[in-house]
Amino acid sequence: MASTTWKGMMTFGLVSIPIRLYAAARSKRTYLHQLHNKCHTRLKQPLFCPTCNRIVDRSEVIKGYEYETGQYVMVEGEEIKKITPPSGRNMEILAFVPDGQIDPIYFDSSYLALPEKEGQKGYQLLLKALEDTHMLGIAKVTMHQREYTVFIRARDHGLTLHTMYYANEIQSVAGYGENEDVKLKPAEVKLAEQLVQDLAEDFRPQQYHDEFQKRLRELVEAKAKGQRVTVAPEHHRGRVIDIMQALKKSIAERESQKGQRREPVPISGRHLRRKAG
Repeated sequence: MASTTWKGMMTFGLVSIPIRLYAAARSKRTYLHQLHNKCHTRLKQPLFCPTCNRIVDRSEVIKGYEYETGQYVMVEGEEIKKITPPSGRNMEILAFVPDGQIDPIYFDSSYLALPEKEGQKGYQLLLKALEDTHMLGIAKVTMHQREYTVFIRARDHGLTLHTMYYANEIQSVAGYGENEDVKLKPAEVKLAEQLVQDLAEDFRPQQYHDEFQKRLRELVEAKAKGQRVTVAPEHHRGRVIDIMQALKKSIAERESQKGQRREPVPISGRHLRRKAG
């Protein structure tokens, strides 16, 4: 069963909703451990104190902030509890904003919010309001010794939360967005847009996979059975000389693939409206 990440009250106005948060997604990867090449024993990172020259128990571990090299300010668990803001137990929604105003670059980790039994009606009320208004809630919550700003949105008949990257955490790169030196021909733009429309389809997350992790699992499983893994040779693409020719060739290949399909790729009404416009 999934473990609770946070438990407390979600509030907006005078409405209080007791909820629990659960991690919405976790990476599923095949990890390779470090082994001793002599005996194939897995290497570990022990809690070793070089001053006392011994392994220490977790009960002996405290936390400290290094303000100078080798100099620490000790911080006790009770002291951390005292400075935890109200958002440690209460997630107050501070504002509601149109969902289209949030750039996905600000989305960090995702969580599923489930109501406690006594908070089901308030939960459904907030969910319905967000669905009907196409708005997102913005709230504060303290987890793992950090206060987060979170987005609260309606998704699949429930409330999903996303922690927010703060503005100072969004990186800027010199040259990003500077496109004045590139001149596009109308014919090139038209062909590029046609290719985009030809590749348009409804989003189905199940069809996307981590190909490297898949091959890594196959390699590990085959080696465990004493088998050899044969990798198919890669097909390298030729160097693009003329972008117009590349676009025309891409569209021709798409048209050929469409002719071989038994069923057309489903396009949502949203895509049809964009195409018509």
